[in-house]
Amino acid sequence: MSTATTPDTLFLNATVIDGSGTTPRYIASVLVHDGLIHSIRKGQDTYSPQEIEDFRKSNTKIIDCDSGKWTLTPGFIDMHAHSDLSLLHTPAHLAKITQGVTTEVIGQDGISYAPVDDAAMARIRQQIAGWNGNPDDEGFFERWRSVKEYLDVLDREKTATNVAFLVPQGNLRILVKGWDSSPATEDEIGKMKVLLAKAMEDGAVGMSSGLTYVPGMFATDEELGQLCEVVREYGGYYCPHTRSYGKGALQAYREMVDLARKTGVKLHLTHATMNYEENAGRAGELIAMIDEAIQEGVNISLDTYPYLPGSTTLASTLPSWAASAADPVAVLNNPDLIAKIKHEALVDGTDGCHGCTLHWDILEIGGVRNKALISHYVGKTIAQIATEQNQDPFDTYIQILKDDSFDSTILSHSGHEGNVRQIMRHPRHTGGSDGILTSTKPHPRGWGTFPRYLGHYARDLPRGTSRNIYHATCTSSFDTVPPETIFAGGLEEAVAHLTSRPASIIRAEDRGLVREGFRADLCVFDKDEVRDEATYADPQRAARGVGWVLVNGVVVVESGVPNEGRAGRTVRLRREGREWVVR
Repeated sequence: MSTATTPDTLFLNATVIDGSGTTPRYIASVLVHDGLIHSIRKGQDTYSPQEIEDFRKSNTKIIDCDSGKWTLTPGFIDMHAHSDLSLLHTPAHLAKITQGVTTEVIGQDGISYAPVDDAAMARIRQQIAGWNGNPDDEGFFERWRSVKEYLDVLDREKTATNVAFLVPQGNLRILVKGWDSSPATEDEIGKMKVLLAKAMEDGAVGMSSGLTYVPGMFATDEELGQLCEVVREYGGYYCPHTRSYGKGALQAYREMVDLARKTGVKLHLTHATMNYEENAGRAGELIAMIDEAIQEGVNISLDTYPYLPGSTTLASTLPSWAASAADPVAVLNNPDLIAKIKHEALVDGTDGCHGCTLHWDILEIGGVRNKALISHYVGKTIAQIATEQNQDPFDTYIQILKDDSFDSTILSHSGHEGNVRQIMRHPRHTGGSDGILTSTKPHPRGWGTFPRYLGHYARDLPRGTSRNIYHATCTSSFDTVPPETIFAGGLEEAVAHLTSRPASIIRAEDRGLVREGFRADLCVFDKDEVRDEATYADPQRAARGVGWVLVNGVVVVESGVPNEGRAGRTVRLRREGREWVVR
């Protein structure tokens, strides 16, 4: 039937959940042709035996969905991905495609690999090696400097998923004033605005900030506001990692909401968790703040991951003055400065830990760059390591930073189940994994976020059949979980959180729904079997129950087995008439 390079695929008698969140599921046969959803025939056995035979003769791939046993939905959109380099150096990208993820938004948390100059690239590579690795292949990082060049490389290399990119605000600041902590002058802000406009014209869908990471954290509200006005003019959205997720979390969210009120920019609050003991039971306060602003006309959305622990680099928990030092090793070798770090870490709280003091029994080493350290550190909390080495935990903390050249990643077991559930119910909520994929022992959210929404939260929790995947040595409010319905609209509503809602935010108007003429980014799963298999003990396990995944009409997972197909493309913000849309 098809003369296109991509063979046609016909799904027979699938249960279709279209991603809208409002249309009840239905039985249909769905034909994919030339990368698009060509036709949807509602009802059981709508194709005659002769038609099916004609499809077979034309080499159309026919997938029998067993009278509705298999559920067909749009592919999932990961609103917070750290796949900036793994898409290139680990192109099979099994962590994401085996979950049914077909589009990812990268360039997160205010610092990434474009736009850069040579000096910025060298230091950024080191600073976020814990997030993305730091490949030393000759020429790997020489292929781009601008956002357009980076996106062009992704397209040439044929990525596993579609990719949307956020301009990292930290990069803009680096290119204009380096890692200097002083406020930007009007002239410097003007230069940042020019760089941002160019990056948006290159196809970025918005701007991210990392307001607890250097140097993005040094930006004033005036600097951020002027940059947000540029983002608004280009039809993009602002995605801030706020100034605090701990002691000052609500104040930090309020700052961003007020910024959106003032500038009119579309605001997306990424990994909008309420972690740390200071925020237990306070999710309702965040939701009330968001709802009040929405009622005033402020455009706000948010994403979360369906887990309690967070994940970042161990170095990021240092006070910013230490983390941003030209020679941080020298700082850790200076007794006076070590004493200052210790006081902030244990008494005052550090800006690197969101204003909270460090608790050694919740900080687990997730990964190290120095492989010789794996058996000594990985999978253990700092409290455990200190006990084993008969050390003060603070001394152990400093030792790990030195031993691993500041590259260690951590799991921070600081979340609250009640907050997680309450936030994910919000009608503007979407899914984002925030998954670090390159660590020795990463957070399981990198492999399990989307099937965890579908299996654990949408199906198992209401039935009281949920399981505890949390680390045995870390206490958790998940230990006793009462049955509860999270998604009042059932699986249809859960799917909408992961498909049409994020598609609308990034303005990908031809994705996120099962509709004729839409891009054929699709996931087919068994609703009774789908679940996350990744755990804290074994975090790199593929999900169960995902049968088929299509990216732009190409089958990349077939009968549960990935085939290493790479059919992704960059989705770039472009002007069409008076509108900006992603294509």
